[in-house]
Amino acid sequence: MPFLPSADPDTYIGTPFTYSEVGGTAREVMPAGYHHVDVEEPIGTGVDLFERAAAKILAWDMHRGAGLTVRATSPRAVVDAVVVLRLGPVRIPCRVVDLIDEPHRRGFAYGTLPGHPESGEESFSVRRDVETDTVYAVIRAFSRPGNRLVALGGPLNRATQRIATGRYVAALKD
Repeated sequence: MPFLPSADPDTYIGTPFTYSEVGGTAREVMPAGYHHVDVEEPIGTGVDLFERAAAKILAWDMHRGAGLTVRATSPRAVVDAVVVLRLGPVRIPCRVVDLIDEPHRRGFAYGTLPGHPESGEESFSVRRDVETDTVYAVIRAFSRPGNRLVALGGPLNRATQRIATGRYVAALKD
């Protein structure tokens, strides 16, 4: 991969993931040896909010709302869709590994591809508690630096991930 990964998502079709624990965000216990994120934050109430938030996640609009540029092989997140996110000069290639489509939970997970600054997986979903009607944004991830240069960032990498997670949650609120 060149220093700056390609911005064209088609470049990554069939490219192997940069980690072996594919599907790990769907497991109750995420893989060891990674930094973990497990956030569940209320964003409001009601079926309408649940449907709108799910649509934002699946159409990449949550990512756009968080300030990222999105180029994807599909207008919606589907298994094997490739997306190249961009924040300034940083290109972030990922491929969808899982689609969550349950009556009260929707979203997807993607995994890192070569050129991504990190190595691991992240899932984005919304969950509606049918008893309270509360809608929650749920973000789970496991990651570690994808190369030595990123590893030098140390605590800055975690701060960046916390900020991004907060922006994703904010993008789902009306």
